[in-house]
Amino acid sequence: MRPRSLRRYLTVCLLVPLLGLLSIDAVLTYHRARQSADAAFDRSLFTSNKAMVEGISIQNGQIVVDIPYLALEMFESNAAGRVYYRVVEEGGAELTGYKDLPLPRRRDQAYYKPLFYDADYQGDTIRIAATRQRVHDVATAQTRTVWVLTGETPESRRELARQILIGAIIQDLLLVALSLGIVLIAVSVGLRPLRRLSNKVKDKDADDLQPLDATELPSELKPLVEAMNQYIARIERILNDRGRFFADAAHQLKTPLAVLQAKVELALREDDLPTVKRQMAETLDTVRHASRGVKQLLSLSRLAPDHFLVVTYSDVDLTAVARDVALDWAPVARRSGVDLGFEGGEPARLSGRPELLQELVGNLIDNAIRYAGPGRMVTVRSMPVDGHARLQVIDNGPGIPEEERDKVFRRFYRISGTQVEGSGLGLGIVHEIARLHDALIALSHTPGGGLTVTVDFPVERVAPSSS
Repeated sequence: MRPRSLRRYLTVCLLVPLLGLLSIDAVLTYHRARQSADAAFDRSLFTSNKAMVEGISIQNGQIVVDIPYLALEMFESNAAGRVYYRVVEEGGAELTGYKDLPLPRRRDQAYYKPLFYDADYQGDTIRIAATRQRVHDVATAQTRTVWVLTGETPESRRELARQILIGAIIQDLLLVALSLGIVLIAVSVGLRPLRRLSNKVKDKDADDLQPLDATELPSELKPLVEAMNQYIARIERILNDRGRFFADAAHQLKTPLAVLQAKVELALREDDLPTVKRQMAETLDTVRHASRGVKQLLSLSRLAPDHFLVVTYSDVDLTAVARDVALDWAPVARRSGVDLGFEGGEPARLSGRPELLQELVGNLIDNAIRYAGPGRMVTVRSMPVDGHARLQVIDNGPGIPEEERDKVFRRFYRISGTQVEGSGLGLGIVHEIARLHDALIALSHTPGGGLTVTVDFPVERVAPSSS
């Protein structure tokens, strides 16, 4: 499909209503033209009536009609149609003219005042002017009444109306053409800033992620530029996250790969089978550590704010999720010498995604087991509190100094002086999952020593936080 032209679209959108208005104006103009033509020709008929009245007199007791030259001249001027006239005495004899020319239906018309009406005559519709006139005989003091009728066919009137209509249509078409030309010129001039913006975007280098300058653009284009700048900023954040992911992956894998290489080289030099097995077991632990770090990196990258993650939320019982995850981690806790327990009987419902909540609880338990150390206790607790679903993971280990609690959610951050094996990504994953669920995380001191991690989830989410 050809791309739609804005200029062509505007032309059609303007031309169709303008042509509609032109049609309406043509009808109204023709109606006015007919009224004007009727008024002009009615005056002509009335003038003919007056001229004929002036030629009517009483001589020797008889009404005499002498049609003056002025009336004849006006009859001759209507070359396009036919003209009729009639003079008849009221209630009396025909005097002159066309005897079957119809009189008006009402005969009580005032004297000397013309009456105009349309009538069917000889298969055509004619316009008639009728005047009721008194004729006086001074010698005998006699007064008699006559009707003077003049009529004409409508050809001249129609021709005049047609000429007026054609002139008006030509004028309107010229105005429509000029209007369209002005609009198209205005559109062309108005689109120049958009073309400049288009060229500016097209000329940007592939690695140029600087925002576009909207200071010289019309106000109507500023929302578009702002949206493009927001999109550019988002692309920049995504590229930065991608670069950070590659850097993090290199950082996470560099040491394990170096250790793997060294252990494999040592194993290849050994001839003693038990020593080789021990070194291969250590190598396997290193591989597991590296694999876990890669999985955490991928999970953290997937949960990043600018990642296009579509999260479908459903009704979840946080208590049931926490209980199941605690049971899954119980064997790991036993191997580490940690007493892992669970508290919570009342359902704590929220709108969330079960697999992400399982990952959140699992990372909190893993972090607590690692940093609490052997011989310690870790308790997972879930409950509804004040309209929230609350999750707590409590340990009685060494805890985290207060000044470092805001830093532990950073990637690869490790508390100084710790000897615990880990990647520093677990709490970062917890933070991102909590963000997707609009949850609040708080780190606090456990009474008697240790760390308490509290995550409060809203029961109803107003809108998804995922990007």
